[in-house]
Amino acid sequence: MKWMQFFTPVSSITWDEANNLVTENPDGEVVFLDVRQPREYANGHLPGAKLLPLGELDNRLEELARDKPTVIY
Repeated sequence: MKWMQFFTPVSSITWDEANNLVTENPDGEVVFLDVRQPREYANGHLPGAKLLPLGELDNRLEELARDKPTVIY
C-alpha cells in the first residue's frame, strides 16, 4: 500500500503521551488522525482529531498536512 510509505519512520506512544501532545499543542502543530469508523469516532476521540477511516486513507492522502507531525490512532 502506498500510504504506508507516507508515514515512515514510525514510533509508538502511549495514550497518556498522546493526551500530553493534545495539551501541549492546542494550536494544531500536531495532527491527530483517527482512522477508526465514524461511529467509533462519535463515541469519543482526542480533541481536534481528524477522522479519516483507514479504508479511505489511500484515496485521501492529499488531505493530510505533510509538514506537521501526525499521530495516528
